[in-house]
Amino acid sequence: MSAKNPEKRTAVITASYSNDLERCRLLCESLDANLLGKWRHYILVESADVEMFRSLESPHREIINERDILPRWIRPFNDPVSRRHKRVWLSPYTMPLRGWHIQQLRRFGIGRMIDEDLLFSADSDVVLVRKFDPVLLWAGDNIRFYRRDNAIDATMQEHVDWSLQAGKVLHLDKAREAPPFHDYINTLIGWRRDTLLGLLDHVERVNGMHWARAIARNRRISECTIYGRYVDDVLAGAGHNPDPRPLCHVMWNAGEEGGKPDDLSNFAAALEPGQVGVGIQSFIGHDINEIRKSLAIGTVR
Repeated sequence: MSAKNPEKRTAVITASYSNDLERCRLLCESLDANLLGKWRHYILVESADVEMFRSLESPHREIINERDILPRWIRPFNDPVSRRHKRVWLSPYTMPLRGWHIQQLRRFGIGRMIDEDLLFSADSDVVLVRKFDPVLLWAGDNIRFYRRDNAIDATMQEHVDWSLQAGKVLHLDKAREAPPFHDYINTLIGWRRDTLLGLLDHVERVNGMHWARAIARNRRISECTIYGRYVDDVLAGAGHNPDPRPLCHVMWNAGEEGGKPDDLSNFAAALEPGQVGVGIQSFIGHDINEIRKSLAIGTVR
């Protein structure tokens, strides 16, 4: 399929950490094999993980230290109460933050460091299994925008909390803060960089503080939801074409179809037309060798 906007450049964005190194390696191999067009891959990691991830660097792939993205007042430490040597990020302005909070902040902050037109976010546990050029997400000056309308109801408390907190961060009309809400979350999505920059400026303006401080004051955050609500409720959809079709077929929880390692190939075979990636959440615990075998992508090095 030919690209409609061949001049558009893509930044592939992956926020990762040491435990996901081999999954991230598999992602990189799949991108190198299947991603088309003009793109550069930025992997965003903690300072302590930079050297570990250097093995993934290439002429079109760069490892970015979070210290170059986040404000200096957010710092990582070993969690003294964790038996699994987990990390915690502390600051004078927020509650203690976990890695998944910080990964979201990295994805926001990288927008002010790069100059590509499209941010194509790919989680470490995604594998690209079909040829794809991200510029196909553009239709003229609009970008395809993942959104499932009214998919979040009152029984989905975590998702409701994410949407409510997005409304607070963006200072939206409280009269509209009741479910159902739209769902904007997937592991392979595209953002406009100019929209992301506008979002960060808006958050700083309406809150009177650095965007990271405003967003991280409450830990119930979803970067996809904040971006989505900014597009819909602040920009009234300008520059975006809503589309409910996900680019990635995701196994969110254990026990879903193909939930056993021997059946992962069946899960991958269930891709719908237009889906180009498979995402198997790392916390489910599937072995990376089984994932490689089931998806027929190389061998572990």
